[in-house]
Amino acid sequence: MDHRLFPGSLWSGYELTGDKKLAEEARRFTLALDSVRHITDTHDLGFMLYCSYGNAWRITGDPVYLPALADGAKNLMARFDPKVGVIRSWDFGKWHYPVIIDNMMNLEYLYWGAKQFSKPGYAQVASTHAHTTIKNHFRKDFSSYHVMDYDPKTGKVLAKRTHQGLTDESAWARGQAWGLYGYTMCYGNSKDKKFLAQAENIARFIMTHPRMPKDKIPVWDFDVHNAMDVAERAPRDASAAAVIASALLELSQYVPDGRKYYNYAEDILKSLSSDTYLAKPGDNQFFILKHSVGAFLYNSEIDTPLDYADYYYLEALKRYAMLKKIK
Repeated sequence: MDHRLFPGSLWSGYELTGDKKLAEEARRFTLALDSVRHITDTHDLGFMLYCSYGNAWRITGDPVYLPALADGAKNLMARFDPKVGVIRSWDFGKWHYPVIIDNMMNLEYLYWGAKQFSKPGYAQVASTHAHTTIKNHFRKDFSSYHVMDYDPKTGKVLAKRTHQGLTDESAWARGQAWGLYGYTMCYGNSKDKKFLAQAENIARFIMTHPRMPKDKIPVWDFDVHNAMDVAERAPRDASAAAVIASALLELSQYVPDGRKYYNYAEDILKSLSSDTYLAKPGDNQFFILKHSVGAFLYNSEIDTPLDYADYYYLEALKRYAMLKKIK
């Protein structure tokens, strides 16, 4: 669980309610992350800095947030290798040059940084990473592998693996959500039609999947049905659903028949806002949503609240409220 998303949730809460106390707490928790600007050993700087400092800057325009954002973007850029064509995700494990589908979420930080800091190379790297990922990370049905391991000398794919999914060949639910959100966001920033097509293809895989539950909150891996003891191995993942909802609301604005994406996202939000998933005030360790999954096979964060779920649920509610006004 990454508590560094918490300040971003506070900023969203402030936007949704206008509660100035939330803004004060959001500022306090954001500035407490200042040391993150010096982290260089992970791709997760978008989650760590852009979701907190980025939202703070967008909402307040206070220049106090810019130095950390500048450092983080520079450190994220330093993880790109032009020979491989992607940003390295991890520095741990026995991987050669690992890249995970989650990395698509950090590209927004670079697109924004390209404009904010007059660094067009940032946007070029973001788009290059997205194109390389289209080439290597997806199956014919547009489901995504979790981890690509590249040869750093040649850029060739050495292995296609998982770290949080059921098997190397399964469709880990939040991984599919990261891909959908990432390509929708990349299209919004670049207007590259390949990214829009990829987003729609991933959306179709998710929305028409025969094992999507009726309430549209996916099981933690779409292929968990192949395992024994299905009932025990099939907790839902509200975090994946929240990311999907937010992405679909954004995607609905980019295509003529976007209403189908809007309607599907609306159904997800109705489910997440029901008593089944929405916690009562003061319960659920003070998180908003119940029933998410971190890494099932490592017995880590199973059927529990996650920061990802709350952050993207609130973002989806903001997008929904905005589109509701338009419609």
